[in-house]
Amino acid sequence: MDERVRRAREMLRRVGLENFESYLPTQLSGGMKQRVAIARALAGEPKLILADEPTGALDSKMGNEILQFFKELNKDLGITIVMITHEFDIAKYADRLVHIRDGKINYDGPIPKNDNNL
Repeated sequence: MDERVRRAREMLRRVGLENFESYLPTQLSGGMKQRVAIARALAGEPKLILADEPTGALDSKMGNEILQFFKELNKDLGITIVMITHEFDIAKYADRLVHIRDGKINYDGPIPKNDNNL
């Protein structure tokens, strides 16, 4: 099997879409399309992933799985994940938080226990 095909299939498996390999985009839900986008990004073995609202179209279970997957990618493969989110519960998955308000950095540091002062 071609290495590119093997890698693509592995990434689809990692995001839970191994049984949808032959589906067209019009046959997939919004959340499934989001997971395909993540799998496609990972197939290129990047050093950095920019993820803008990566869980926006996902249910909470799949969203948590993707966020956990990002943590594994960072820990196991050293991939840096820069995630943009409006949700503090999503930001808690990160090791570092940069909070921007009105175009200025409001906070840069470890994840606080709550978001009351952000």
